[in-house]
Amino acid sequence: MEYFKSGLKSVLGAPPPENQPTGADTVERLVDRLQSSSLLDDRRDACRALKALSRPYRVEVGTQAMDPLRQVLEMDRTDCEIVGLALETLCNITNPETFDAEVEKYGPKNKIGEQFTEIFIKQPDSVSQALAFLEEFDFRVRWPALKLMTHLLANRPKDIQDIILVSPMGVSKLMDLLSDNREVIRNDVLLLLIQLTKGNANIQKIVAFENAFDRIFDVISQEGSADGGIVVEDCLVLMLNLLRGNISNQNFFKEGSYIQRLTPMFELPPEVDENPLGGWSSQKVCNVHCMVQVVRALVAPGGPAQATAACQRTMRGCGLLQALCDILMASGVPADVLTETINAVAEVIRGNASNQEFLAGLMAPSSPPRPAIVILLMSMVNEKQPFVLRCSVLYCFQCFLYKNEVGQTHLIQTLLPQGNEAPALTTGQLLCGGLFSSDPLSNWFSAVALSHALINNSTQKEQLLRVLLATNIGKPPVTLMQQCVMLLQQGNKPQCKLGLLILLCRWVSYCPTAVKAFLTMESSVAYLTALLSAQENTDDLQETILQSMCALLLGLCVHFNDDSVPNYTKEKLCHLIENRLGLDRFQDAIGGIARHEIYSRTLKHPQPSAKDPADLLLDHEFCRLLKILEGVIVKSVLDESNPQEGKDTMTTLSPADSALVSQYKELIRDQDAQIHALTQANETLTKEKRDLESQVNELQSTISHLKDQNLVLRAAQINSTETKEQAPAVNDTDSSYSEIQKRLAETTAELEKLKIDQEDLLVLLLDQDTRLVQYKEKLLGYGEKVN
Repeated sequence: MEYFKSGLKSVLGAPPPENQPTGADTVERLVDRLQSSSLLDDRRDACRALKALSRPYRVEVGTQAMDPLRQVLEMDRTDCEIVGLALETLCNITNPETFDAEVEKYGPKNKIGEQFTEIFIKQPDSVSQALAFLEEFDFRVRWPALKLMTHLLANRPKDIQDIILVSPMGVSKLMDLLSDNREVIRNDVLLLLIQLTKGNANIQKIVAFENAFDRIFDVISQEGSADGGIVVEDCLVLMLNLLRGNISNQNFFKEGSYIQRLTPMFELPPEVDENPLGGWSSQKVCNVHCMVQVVRALVAPGGPAQATAACQRTMRGCGLLQALCDILMASGVPADVLTETINAVAEVIRGNASNQEFLAGLMAPSSPPRPAIVILLMSMVNEKQPFVLRCSVLYCFQCFLYKNEVGQTHLIQTLLPQGNEAPALTTGQLLCGGLFSSDPLSNWFSAVALSHALINNSTQKEQLLRVLLATNIGKPPVTLMQQCVMLLQQGNKPQCKLGLLILLCRWVSYCPTAVKAFLTMESSVAYLTALLSAQENTDDLQETILQSMCALLLGLCVHFNDDSVPNYTKEKLCHLIENRLGLDRFQDAIGGIARHEIYSRTLKHPQPSAKDPADLLLDHEFCRLLKILEGVIVKSVLDESNPQEGKDTMTTLSPADSALVSQYKELIRDQDAQIHALTQANETLTKEKRDLESQVNELQSTISHLKDQNLVLRAAQINSTETKEQAPAVNDTDSSYSEIQKRLAETTAELEKLKIDQEDLLVLLLDQDTRLVQYKEKLLGYGEKVN
């Protein structure tokens, strides 16, 4: 014992003897003592010394002592003190941080902890052993075991997730720690669960079904809700991990009435309104930001339409939408909270007529009172406002107009003459003001916002042609389209021109009347062809996209042309494109946008975003329009160009051949009516088939979610069975087991019903396919007769 103490003193700074042992030698002696000593006190002292050495001599301790420490955990598991020391030593060995003593020797970014973690988890029972110690209530054991699991997870997240997933009751042991009345353990397990649930849908489902949402809301309530500390933020981050992109958990959250529990967290206390400068600590800003992100995760545009619509209805019904709008209208709200709240309101109302109507009727507490939408648009066209805030307002306005014909109509009506009514600031006036301002970003915002009023609405495209603008005094008014074309031809910045082209492309698409109005304007086509004929500047992204959009606008004028403008019929426009540009260059110009990364990034999400204001060039809905029509436009131009060659050879035919051609024309004319009727029937059946396929896909998605839920319920049933066998006298386990069996039976019955519905739809699809084949055979038969 004296020998052991003298060795330990020399390491800890006692006066060194002539032959002072190295750190590795001391560690070796301590490990030998740990393995060979028969007295528990000696092993405990050796373990304590190894813990002290595990930071300055981590490599030596990890290399020599890892296996003996595992043996201690196995052989001395009944002694809490030595088990705690062994776990703390393993914590130091696997710590992902770099200790000060290691910087000079191994560098500041060494991965020693990760390497020892890899060695530790190679033993299949090591992680299970650490999980088992979480059940020990003694703080000396539970806390270091929790820290060890946190370090292992930080170093090898994927491996630890897989091990915990197959470990019996592994997730349950972690979830039980949320109920620990010692805050340090509860807080640390929150951090561990945040890391554990990242990117693993199966663990997310199991955690959710382990009553996670109730426990999280309980902790949030205990910590003071939105006004609480960083623990509230951790709870919300965990909740966000469980919900984001996980449809099963989102449905569980909605069906469990947890959305209603979010509403009180957003209610502003009265003192915030009275003292706008107070009440928003930095931590509260973080908390509210996370709360808003939880709301957005439930109504994200990429989710299933039915689930999103159900969440939107619930948010309106429980007052959550009202609470979010109250934050928008409150004074003194920090800019980043306001921005994220606007984004949340946007997604709560997107595509939901009732919620859109609610926002349309919301009045801001201003003097005089004005609609909230008008106040928001005033921020969007104000160049002094933060860029991200202006982007969020545009997104909110786009979501307000999304599938909202009433809102689209009202916006266009504000641009038309209103009679003798008292003048008031309207959405249309604000957008026109932004469209013609000197700020190119305001031009882009306003043009894109106005284009969304024209999506899938040909009536409003024609109504917008009636809009007249007063110019200089004494001069006649001009139409909005004329003003847009004039601004396009002036020397404005490329961002302004791109916004105008987005508006014009949306305006003329699917609207021959708008095409006619555009083509009749002086120099409109000449400007497009001149810009396309100019020398290409491949280094400037904005100029390249500008040329591509000019080509698209010209192609739209070909495809949707009704030949009502004699100078610019389909044929003449195609001839102009072929002679001035060349078909190859025209195709290359139209496809130029899709080759850029900005196109694919914009196409992914409807929310406009960019790191720099100058990088905001494309709109999501415009990219969707381009994706749909790009191939159709190119085909239309090529089809109009190729027959021209055939028409030139017709003039050289003999009279007999000309008569024969005339007879064929008559025959084709007769059959064209029948082909047209068959084509319409074919299109009708194709539409019905698409609708049926959509229903089948939705059923398949629902079945998949139910299967996942069924799998989780079966796992929970097995776990409850094991718990019931271990403690048959506990009533809570019996009730939980019965509840799981009941839910499992309900899920199975619903799954069987959906399978029957899917089979019925597949039969209908098969019938539709048969009828489509028959119509196509008839069309081919007519084509052979014509040939």
